[in-house]
Amino acid sequence: MTDATDGFIEMMGRHFEEEGVARIAGRLFGLLMLVERESTLDELAEALKVSKGSVSSNARLLEEWGVAERVTRPGDRRDFYRIAADMSERLVNRQIERMQLFIQRVNHSRAELGELAEPAADRFDEVIRFNSMAIESLRGLGTEMARSRRRPGGG
Repeated sequence: MTDATDGFIEMMGRHFEEEGVARIAGRLFGLLMLVERESTLDELAEALKVSKGSVSSNARLLEEWGVAERVTRPGDRRDFYRIAADMSERLVNRQIERMQLFIQRVNHSRAELGELAEPAADRFDEVIRFNSMAIESLRGLGTEMARSRRRPGGG
């Protein structure tokens, strides 16, 4: 690896860490952004100089988020990982699902709490309104991302 690629990988690690995610998840994301082909857990662990277990658990996290995907090859028992081709759309959809779950939880709690005083009721209304509007915006973004991926030269 070059100084520039090492720097990018480390910057991604710091960025993820600043967002409250394990640094290794960010470093793994950075590496997967740069590699030209699917990589095994052993290859990823060696490149990052970390344990295979650490790479495995963080690869599963990135897979859960939709930014990475696990692929298999006929006759090979190993798992291979790569950045998901539709990563942006997956991230948008995951965020929508998380916001919908948040709204459900707030609504459930509001029903459990019963009648709320006006300041608290207004706060609940605002949280639901904001998240509902954000979901609609994200749906539009997801649609546009999918549309642009299908266009020639759209990515």
